[in-house]
Amino acid sequence: MRPDDWHLTEDIDEFLARAGDFLRSRPALHNTPLTVIERLRTRGAAAYGAEATVFGRLESGGEVHAIFYRLASRRVTLTPLTTDQADTLAARLADLGRPVSGVTADHDTATAFAEAWQRHTGAAAVAHWWGRLYRLGTLTPPEPHPEGRARVAETHDHRQLIRWCNEFATDVGEAPTLDTDSWPDSRFADKHFTFWLDPDGTPVSMAGSTSMVGDMIRVDPVYTPPRLRGRGYAGAVTAEVSRAALTAGATDVVLFTNPANPTSNAPYKRIGYVPIADFTGYKFSPATPSREHGDRESSAPSRT
Repeated sequence: MRPDDWHLTEDIDEFLARAGDFLRSRPALHNTPLTVIERLRTRGAAAYGAEATVFGRLESGGEVHAIFYRLASRRVTLTPLTTDQADTLAARLADLGRPVSGVTADHDTATAFAEAWQRHTGAAAVAHWWGRLYRLGTLTPPEPHPEGRARVAETHDHRQLIRWCNEFATDVGEAPTLDTDSWPDSRFADKHFTFWLDPDGTPVSMAGSTSMVGDMIRVDPVYTPPRLRGRGYAGAVTAEVSRAALTAGATDVVLFTNPANPTSNAPYKRIGYVPIADFTGYKFSPATPSREHGDRESSAPSRT
């Protein structure tokens, strides 16, 4: 593969015409590109900031082998790449003067790109996010089943959704900045939410899900307030949302967890979710011209 095998465009329709089938060929592994690109297609650039999103596909012999996109934040998201493919992309973006603030991908791909970006620009990379991707196998309702029932969130639940999504954001290290005004442009606004209610009808847990894209639905987010954890509510509401996804016709139902927290991962395994890949996010420092041709080994990301 050569750097010019990467074809870049800001035209989402052109990009999807060439790369759409590739994205849909592995809906579980490509779940984030599928949902983000669909949101960009339906809502436009304002969905992720004012700067135009750059899309790219790695194509040779008329076949698409991989894609990337760079949002207004200048973070790059990648589908799986070999080390050589990651290097050709880093070289292409560096030669075009396209700054990159970070990368998210499966662990090996993200690490290979971080190392390549450092070689080509001198920018240091620091890992800051880790996620484990699970795909639903055979759905198994939790036993014992907690008391209560599921209920789809309604208009009058909006304030509770904002509050719990802010608490979820805090749990995963994001800024809890949601309010009524910012909600429509947030990453939660397009989700479909379900509550688990206790026998008195009080919400005790929630799970969201994306709309179906490429026959795939991602469960995201799942949240239970700390004082109510350990009672099986998260597993119950996740099972209900997963069942609804299958009923809607999804062939791939997926979710991400924090791999460092085995306690929170356990309910998903019990109801039938199987881990399929680990993902990593890196942040990049600005490129340092004085180090462009110097020794960069001291801050190189490590493979694990």
